[in-house]
Amino acid sequence: MIRPAHFGYNEETALNNAFQVMDKSLGLREVRQGAIREFDAFVEKLRSAGVDVIVVEDTDTPVKLDAVFPNNWVTFHEDGRVVTYPMNAPTRRLERREDVLELLGERFQLGDHLRLEHYEEMGMYLEGTGSLILDRPNRIAYACLSPRTDEHLLDDFCDRLGYEKVAFIAVDANGQEIYHTNVMMALGESFVVVCLESVRAEGERNRLLKKFAETDKEVIEISLDQMMAFAGNMLQVRSQDGTPYLVMSEQAYKSLRPEQLEQIEKHSKILYSPLYVIEKYGGGSARCMMAEIFLPEK
Repeated sequence: MIRPAHFGYNEETALNNAFQVMDKSLGLREVRQGAIREFDAFVEKLRSAGVDVIVVEDTDTPVKLDAVFPNNWVTFHEDGRVVTYPMNAPTRRLERREDVLELLGERFQLGDHLRLEHYEEMGMYLEGTGSLILDRPNRIAYACLSPRTDEHLLDDFCDRLGYEKVAFIAVDANGQEIYHTNVMMALGESFVVVCLESVRAEGERNRLLKKFAETDKEVIEISLDQMMAFAGNMLQVRSQDGTPYLVMSEQAYKSLRPEQLEQIEKHSKILYSPLYVIEKYGGGSARCMMAEIFLPEK
């Protein structure tokens, strides 16, 4: 997780992120301070639950308004591979940091580094586990196509890392393409939280349901309104004693109905934290803030 030095509304990312809100009720300094408070409280909750969290401080320069969302620029894999990704917004490309990889290399075994950044020159983007929902045990990569998730680049990723592609189109209530897969879908070990309402093509919905059935995932369906409250932006993690937690924001938690919470709690404990400033101005939530590490330890 990257503790932000700067945080705020990014006009570049807002072009295709309908979750961002330009609210001038807070000044720039208040927004930044609010985001840092939310980040620190979130990390404390994770650590109190026994989750191993590595926090890296953002650098003061260059200014990176979205550095708090590291899952978009890097993924770490079980065989030691590291993948870095092409980003749609030029300001976000500044977030890729070799020193972060070097720091992790002190504790973990780093293997081959697959660099996909050169696709930026061709106007092609794939933004990490924002674009990709990876079912790692079953080697399936789910992705809703958008300006930030290019299908040819998705094919390249799947070919190189040995994943089956499951691509589809998802839209919000206004018909706008959903910018990242991880705001409409969260995959747990034995369940999936998904906004099927956003997938309008019946064939694509049925293909998703077929894959979920084949991989023994209980489907927990959320509405478009719940999706807009970040109820799809969740990540299942394990504490150091092996307890599974489904991590989400307080807004997401409050949007869920009792029967949905019961479904989730059959599979996982729930951990939530208030992230209202980060969600409003950044257009991302709990899942976006965590880049999970599957690298082998030294």
